[in-house]
Amino acid sequence: MILCRFLFDGAGLFLWGVSVYLACLVPARLSQLLDHRLRVSRNVAVLTVIATTAGMLPLRAAAIGDGWRDALSSSVLQTVVLDTGVGRAWLAQACLSALLIATFALPGRHRPPARAVCAGLLVLTLAISGHAAMNSGWLRVLHRANDALHLLSGGAWLGALVPVLAVLPLLHDTKWQHEARPALTRFSTAGHVAVALVLLSGTANTMLIVGGVPSDWSRTYQVLLAAKIGLVGVMVTLAIVNRYVIVPRLGLSRSLLALKLATIAELCLGVAVVALVAWFGTLAPV
Repeated sequence: MILCRFLFDGAGLFLWGVSVYLACLVPARLSQLLDHRLRVSRNVAVLTVIATTAGMLPLRAAAIGDGWRDALSSSVLQTVVLDTGVGRAWLAQACLSALLIATFALPGRHRPPARAVCAGLLVLTLAISGHAAMNSGWLRVLHRANDALHLLSGGAWLGALVPVLAVLPLLHDTKWQHEARPALTRFSTAGHVAVALVLLSGTANTMLIVGGVPSDWSRTYQVLLAAKIGLVGVMVTLAIVNRYVIVPRLGLSRSLLALKLATIAELCLGVAVVALVAWFGTLAPV
């Protein structure tokens, strides 16, 4: 279950971040180049979403029912889909997976925006089955809205790091540098907003779920949440160093390599954060 959640969440966030960056922040000609260069990783992500969506329903049925014998029970599967929040989220994910496949039939310039819409909605479905479900009334609505904001801003930040890595070498390519520079500048500007939203919504989520700083080390959930907060703090520090220390020195010989390595480190930390969330998302917080 945890592995399936990690793969689905990671693939969905990747597709959202890449697609919204290419659709909104990258000049059109460069966007088409990057979309082509990232086609293998994008296609793998789409296949991962499809495979994990197909696998998640039997896993949910086994968890809710009487073990593995109920994983393929038609009555249990029907109950999960029609009568539970996670089932309704799964149904939406299945429909959006089909729409993701349909985006491949669109003309090249229309694919990133269409994919961004589908992936964004896919990410939003994660808020349906999160810990917000333990609340009721307006607090549940508020919590889910905050979850959605956290997921979209975090995914936009993390997923966009992949095409940013592909843009960096183009800064010294005379054919592409005039489009690569604004693509990175726009990412930097949008990144400030995304990071701020991640921190604000993450703080709100922590308050809504555990009521304060996670400090009950007897609860695995709170230990993992504290680890996630620490990793995000390191990511934010790296982002600040990238923007305000390395980027102003890009004219120097090794600055581009330093920026690339720092971005890779930021991306790896982000993957670790997604893994932690996939894990503690299956646990009781208190």
